[in-house]
Amino acid sequence: MAFFSLFFLMISFAVVAEGHQINDSPIIGVLAQEVRTPTPGKNTYIAASYVKYLESAGARVVPVMINKTEEEYTKLFKSINGILFPGGGVSIFSSGYATAAGIFYKLALEANSKGDYFPVWGTCLGYEKLTLLTSGKSLLSHTNTSGVALPLKFTKESTDSRMFKDFPKDLMTSLANKPLTENSHEWSITTEKFTANKKLKNFYKILSTSTDGQTEFVSTVEANDFPIYGTQWHPEKNAFEWTREYIPHSPAAIRTTFYMAQFFVSEARKSLHKFPSKKEEQNALIYNYQPTYTGTKSLFVQKYYFD
Repeated sequence: MAFFSLFFLMISFAVVAEGHQINDSPIIGVLAQEVRTPTPGKNTYIAASYVKYLESAGARVVPVMINKTEEEYTKLFKSINGILFPGGGVSIFSSGYATAAGIFYKLALEANSKGDYFPVWGTCLGYEKLTLLTSGKSLLSHTNTSGVALPLKFTKESTDSRMFKDFPKDLMTSLANKPLTENSHEWSITTEKFTANKKLKNFYKILSTSTDGQTEFVSTVEANDFPIYGTQWHPEKNAFEWTREYIPHSPAAIRTTFYMAQFFVSEARKSLHKFPSKKEEQNALIYNYQPTYTGTKSLFVQKYYFD
């Protein structure tokens, strides 16, 4: 019964903007990134937890390969209903991941400015890349946050934010008082640096901050005028990663995963992009690839590898 209650709560949570047609078959791109040591057939990867995360809220997933042309990315952009820039360990300045993220960010700004709804999400490294794209420079500072679960300190803006306004009050209380958000980053943007940068301050609302005990950093944002979102923490790990003891798996932690997933997928439902044909859609889906169990030697339980 508890599962079905959560399911119906998630469905009722779906955010439907007035005036938007709703797409009940959303397809979201997840950006791949370089592996540290390439081997034949394993040059790039996507952690399977991001795929499960989006699928748990009713989306299908397309892997977005790196090192494609802008023309190829533009075609894919017009076919999918949102994109997620995942966490990872590649450069946000000079990698194939960074280049592709920059192209999709630009396309999303252009499309949304014309009323063509297209949401973008950045997690951890992806959030850091979003702030770099918005501000034009790196504002990262070292923090002691590499492998720790933390509570969120919500701002006043979070109350009526698109992201959190429909979260249950008891879950918001738990997020504020319990260590439910998994952090796997050595670099953060301090609240001071974030608010001092006019481009970031004007573009984003800070929804939450967190602290390593010494330094307060921005942990959750949403853009003021665009469906662009970022978390320095990992909402997908609570339910789908099991390789580290510090990842929270309590009922409240699991609810956090699914409410965050449901929110972003509900945003993707507002996008009416679609593939030119059913065949192209089927060929693009991640169902064409098999995940590999990597939990004995990696932070991730499973990965999808690509050439």
